[in-house]
This record gives sequence, C-alpha cells and structure tokens, in this order.
Amino acid sequence: MSSSKRALAAIATSALLLSACGSGSSTSDPNTLKVAANATDRASMDAVVAAFKQENAGINVTVTYADTDQLQSTLRTQLSSGTGPDVFTVWPGNGNPGALQVLQPAGYLADLSSRPFAANIPAGARSVTQVGGKTYIVPANYSGIGLIYTQKAMTEIDGQAPKTWDELITLCGKARAKGKVLMALGNQTPWVTQLVTYSLVATTTYADDPEFAQQMTDGKATFAGSGWKTALDKYLELKNAQCFSDQPLGTSYETTLKDVAQGRAVGVVQVASSLAAVRTEAGEGVELHMAALPAGNDQAKTRMPGAVSGAYGVNAKSGNQELAVKFVDFLASEKGQNLYNEKGGTLPAVPNTSFKVDPALASLDQHLRNGTTVPFMDQLWPNPKVQQEHFNQVQKLFSGSTTVDEALAALDKAYAAK
Repeated sequence: MSSSKRALAAIATSALLLSACGSGSSTSDPNTLKVAANATDRASMDAVVAAFKQENAGINVTVTYADTDQLQSTLRTQLSSGTGPDVFTVWPGNGNPGALQVLQPAGYLADLSSRPFAANIPAGARSVTQVGGKTYIVPANYSGIGLIYTQKAMTEIDGQAPKTWDELITLCGKARAKGKVLMALGNQTPWVTQLVTYSLVATTTYADDPEFAQQMTDGKATFAGSGWKTALDKYLELKNAQCFSDQPLGTSYETTLKDVAQGRAVGVVQVASSLAAVRTEAGEGVELHMAALPAGNDQAKTRMPGAVSGAYGVNAKSGNQELAVKFVDFLASEKGQNLYNEKGGTLPAVPNTSFKVDPALASLDQHLRNGTTVPFMDQLWPNPKVQQEHFNQVQKLFSGSTTVDEALAALDKAYAAK
C-alpha cells in the first residue's frame, strides 16, 4: 500500500472511531453498550462480547476497534468532550495518553473498587490497576513480549529458538540464506518500534539491576547511563546483520503478520496477543511458538517482558453505567477471563485453575514461574512523553538521522518533563 493510501486509511479509521463512539457517554438505550478496544485484542473481545450477549438476551454491544496510536490519540478527546464509549481499553499504570494514571486524575474513570473482582486482582498487579488504593480498571490479560515464530519456517531454515545473542545473530544469516528474514519489523507503525527495545532491555538492564525503574523514579539512574545504551546498540546491530525486514520504516504492523503467516519471515517480535492475529492470517493449523529474545550469551540472565497488558475501564460519565459495570464484571469472571485469553493467546490477569495455557505460551509461562519476567517499561514511566519520544527516536535511529547517545539524551529529557 502506498504511503498516501496508508495515510488515508489511518484518517478513515480515526474518523470511524470518533463517529462510532460519539454517543457513548449519553446512551439513551439501556440495552445498548458501546465499547472501544485495541485492534490487537479483536479476537479476544469478540469472544467475550458474544458470550455476554448470549447470557443477556436483548442486549446489544457494539465494539469499535482501532490501532493503538489512533485509540490513544482519540480517546482522551472523546472523554473530555463527553462523547466517549461506555467501556474502553485503558493501559495499566502510566506512560501513554490512554493509561490509568493519566485518565484517572482527570475524572474519566468510574471507581470499581466495590466490584467482586477487585479483591481477586493479584497483589503484583495492583500497582498498575489502582490509584490511591482504589481500583479503576479490570485487567483482562497477562501478556509478554518475545519472538513469535512458526515452527514450519524455523524448520525450513534448519533453526531453533535462539538461547544466546550469538545464536540469534547466526539465525539471522540462516534465514537470509533461505530467502527469508528472521524477524519481520513494522517500524512504520509507531507503537511497534518499542518492542525490540523492551525485549533487549529486559536483559541488558533488569537482569543485573531489577530495581532500575525505582532508581529512575528516585532520580538515581538515567537512560543514558544504563543498559538502555547496550539495548539500542544491539537493536542497530540486529538491523545491520539483516535480521529484520528490508525496509522496516516502510513496513506496517499488519504487513509483518502477513509476512510471518506466508513464510516470508520466520517470526516477529510482538506482544503475545498478536498470536491470535498470526493464526487468523496463517490458519488454525499453524504451529506457533514464542521465545524470549536473548540479549547476551549467559542464558541464565535472559529476562522476558511480562505484565498485565489489556485492561478496561468504565466511563465515569457513561449514560449506561449499570450495563457497563455488568459487562466488566463478566469480563473479570472466570468464564470471561478464559474466553478472552483462549482467543488472544495470553494468560488470565485474574488467575483461575480451569484455564489451559496455550502451548505457544510455554516460554512466557515458564518465565513467569521462574520469576524472570520484568514489567513493560512504559507502565512505570512518569508521563506519556517518554513513550512517544521512544517511538520517535527509534524511527530516527532507523533513518540514520540520530545516534544512540542523542536518542538516550532525548529520552532522559522527556522523562524529566512535567
């Protein structure tokens, strides 16, 4: 698709989101619920909505899906103008315009502390689902970031999931020798730019310094003086070793999924919820796996980003709050959590004993059990500017218009901004 067509498509999607959610806060029909969700969670949310409607005859639920960037950029505008949806994606913690700690102080989220599910949220997830000890969002899934690949393509290049950095670099060459790329990379889509960095930083920074995020908060650490420099250097090393798509800045998220599904790429570094999208593209029979992206040669130090990922809040000004609360209660139930995560290829954020882990998530599940996951970095940042600057700097690194040191200085400046 040409750049002009992509721009028109983005504008059209954004306009659709605005129009579809336009009457969400003033719904007059008590049997109609409007939901806005991330496009990566379509399979999960569709399954929950179908089951909710089956259990609640006469209820109509309309869901509008949008890409992460479009959803974040339009949501606050809708909420501030009183035209927001009844239920919508809220990112846990902080770090982007649609995050809990950005939306809650503005009064956009209903207090859900009295709901039964609030007491069942794991202690480790409360820091990113609560503000001032009160619960404002229902966490939907526990996700990870890693290399999602098809076993067919991995076998075709006579490879296996890399355990060390040297193995990763070698695998890139093996993929190229077979006419493939190891990792499809869609850095044209801004939010995609962060995923490789996060995967590498989990090891280069947090393996030796697990309290790094708190040290940043306390003003005792910086991006420039940490393993972030190593991670960005390695990001570019992967680029120079031809591990990625030939033109990452001209490749979209959607294209990367097609490249993996159709065998042009062995895999893609993505969030676990993208497993469902790859399956949709490739067909249900495809064998998928997910592995941590190694950033060093000491396998014992490899860490994997893992955290509460998808979450939903209720519009504090919804004209249909009773139905909205009923919906999030269902989403938080054992049935709702299992449906959401079975379809999304993720793990329930509110654990239960009946959930069967997708075999593709064996690595994430093992890292969880071993205590070798680290939070998604942006969830603990003090403002949305850092994430946006990260997107910008990675794109500039790939265009050759900045250096790693300049990128790190820009991140430190954004972190200090009020």
